[in-house]
Amino acid sequence: MIKKDLELEKKWQKVLIDLKEIIGKKPADLNGVLFLIGIQELGKGYASFSKEEKQDLLHIGICKVLSLSGFYELEGLDKDGWPHWKPTKNLPHFDILEQEKLLKYHVIEYFEKEYEI
Repeated sequence: MIKKDLELEKKWQKVLIDLKEIIGKKPADLNGVLFLIGIQELGKGYASFSKEEKQDLLHIGICKVLSLSGFYELEGLDKDGWPHWKPTKNLPHFDILEQEKLLKYHVIEYFEKEYEI
């Protein structure tokens, strides 16, 4: 691992620990954290969600964190209050590990900006 990757992993672990303190349970993985961000951005609190709604929440989380670098822009809310995002620029073509790093970097940025974690 290069130094930049180690720093990213250190910050990522801090986010997971901080989330465990806040919600009482450590998210299992990146998708779990993105799901939590989706719930937060929906703004309706935790509830029982269908499989499709869970996928939508994951998508909301991804769009929100990638909006920090201008990849997505909030288009508005639908009649049920669910946010809809539109792509504003193309994402770089990365392999799966680079995609995960990009998302982790933006998740960290999200929590640093929004919640000062």
